[in-house]
Amino acid sequence: MWENAFTDAPGYFDESSAREKQPLELHSIKELKQFLDWLHIKHCLLKPYFENEDYPVVEARELLPSFEIDLYEYKKLPGFSMVAFERPLNAFREIFQFDALHTLFDWQHADIDSEACLLESSVFAANLRTFQSRLPKRSHQDFLEEFGERDICGLESYDNLLKFLLQLERAHILSHDSAGHFSLAGIYASLPSNLDSELKQFGLKIGKFKPGDNFMYECNRLFVYQFLMELHGFPIVSERRTSASLFARRLQRMGERFMVRVLGQSDRTITTLYTRDDRKKTHQFPQVEKIALVAVNPKQTETIELLDDQGFLIDRQNNICILRVIYQQHQYSPKNVREDRALSVLRQEIIHPITGRVLDHLNIIQNAQNMIYRLNDIVRGELRGTITYKRREIIRNTDSHDKRLKFLYSWLSKHTHRLVDYSDEFYAQVVKVLDGYLLTPENWDIFNEHADLHKEVWNKYSQIQQSRKVRTLEELRQRVYKCEKISYLKMLELMTEILGELKYEIVNYFDRVVAKVLVIGDDVVSDSYLRKNYIDKKDENLTEYGRNVKKYYGRLVALLDEFKSIRKSRTTTMASQNLHHY
Repeated sequence: MWENAFTDAPGYFDESSAREKQPLELHSIKELKQFLDWLHIKHCLLKPYFENEDYPVVEARELLPSFEIDLYEYKKLPGFSMVAFERPLNAFREIFQFDALHTLFDWQHADIDSEACLLESSVFAANLRTFQSRLPKRSHQDFLEEFGERDICGLESYDNLLKFLLQLERAHILSHDSAGHFSLAGIYASLPSNLDSELKQFGLKIGKFKPGDNFMYECNRLFVYQFLMELHGFPIVSERRTSASLFARRLQRMGERFMVRVLGQSDRTITTLYTRDDRKKTHQFPQVEKIALVAVNPKQTETIELLDDQGFLIDRQNNICILRVIYQQHQYSPKNVREDRALSVLRQEIIHPITGRVLDHLNIIQNAQNMIYRLNDIVRGELRGTITYKRREIIRNTDSHDKRLKFLYSWLSKHTHRLVDYSDEFYAQVVKVLDGYLLTPENWDIFNEHADLHKEVWNKYSQIQQSRKVRTLEELRQRVYKCEKISYLKMLELMTEILGELKYEIVNYFDRVVAKVLVIGDDVVSDSYLRKNYIDKKDENLTEYGRNVKKYYGRLVALLDEFKSIRKSRTTTMASQNLHHY
């Protein structure tokens, strides 16, 4: 089936056009991206899927931020990196190293003082020698038989050339030639990634590092590293993907129009970072999207019927589809309870394997009901899957309670942002499932045997419960409650009610949650309008509404003082414990 992929897609060319050397003229990154999407899906996803019976289809959750780390590489599967520029290359001025390839247009427009380069047997032959020098020897003969003395730089050759490009260790480059058309301009490119400098500059910018403060750096380095990488669509993984993300970040700052693309042999996902079309100043980061082969959850029966009826499934028996996910970046804010959220899903697109048509109204990876199904399967011991517990232990099933607890801990960690953000109705279902497992008397003896694991899960659960309350406080700070604008009095009433409840829940103490409470509370009590019109006035000069505002304001201040005392006592206790330890 893969051989016939995208045969009806606009702009597609077939082998006959390549043989006839009909030029394929693409000028913009948008046009190039669409063209490459089809070819890379066809050769790098569909072809391996149909040629490998045990192809490791990507699980939908793997496309949800924060991205899971999988360091196992499937050596039989393709992998590559690529960069494209919407301009001609300038070899001496570029900020990276590569082996240059040239089109006839380049040679015709070159300013050459010596005739030495012109004495080459042909431009095509020079390109072939350059490419062959970086190709594994086992492929030399096939390469020469395929191309002979043909042009390998034109995009009409890219389809046939791709199987050889996938064998190269480093990135290949596409850019404008002298005529303004995209062509293969270079191979064996090393994309520079000054990780140390980027990491430290970013950490200083968001306030997680301070110059010369080694302790602060050591405590926050992993957080900054993970946040920086996730902004560009990756976990902390291979050098190839690290280089791609940081190179794209650098190109974005330089104002380039570009596209960087990577396919990892571990994640089996085509990740693309590219310049946004609108180029607004608010867009500090390149657009991130991923394409992968994903199995639709069998319980999404209506979705499967629709995809099957319209021909979107590439494997009807296993419900496999081509899914593209577009992401949205979030700037770091220390006031946000979801402080480590760098990325969220903006849009999902299912791609038709023949026509290239897109469906963007279906929810494949974020379906809330799917999450409940999966949670139910975990606590019942019916889930068959693989997770990495705390990045050090691989768990492959839930056939024992210790494995279920580890799965639960990983599941709660993975979906923390979504559990904090989702509706009260959805969260009520989560609470019902978790309480039914963690609090049932039948499991007490078992949980006593795994007390540390049970405590870990319960602490993560408690942190999510508290974070949901803090998220509500964040909205109330803007005088918004359940998407409606409210008065100052209603805001203060609700804030004092929530803080009163939260005060008794911090038996399980989380300093980050308490710190957010204090930041939000201090913002409210420092509100200049509130103080000027209510708090600083005498009671006799206020209406009944104003006096109520002042009363609840005083309660809020008192509650915040209690939280500050709790935090201070906890800090003192922890400091004494650490001193005793030493």
